Amino acid sequence: MPKITFLPHETICPEGAVIDAESNETILNVALANKLSIEHACEKSCACTTCHVIVREGFDSLEDAEENEEDYLDKAWGLEPESRLSCQAKVGSEDLVIEIPKYTINMVSEVH
Repeated sequence: MPKITFLPHETICPEGAVIDAESNETILNVALANKLSIEHACEKSCACTTCHVIVREGFDSLEDAEENEEDYLDKAWGLEPESRLSCQAKVGSEDLVIEIPKYTINMVSEVH
């Protein structure tokens, strides 16, 4: 079973977290199931960039992003070559190390 290591984030997980994940589950669903409140203003429909994450390790184990995700990623704050929308990126068979960016494009944080 792959593990996802979430690096420390000032408000979402100050201590960081290591979580067991099922293959084929999205990074966002794994986070939310473990009380890591990554923003997801569009309710996981790939229509915003608030769930943007940076995959620091294990990026190549993820399936390629589809065109719609790529288009939205272009609008993400702090975009990097290893950026993904966590609502679209599904866990493969390898462990992942995830950084949650400090900011999103939202002016006000959504509460879910």
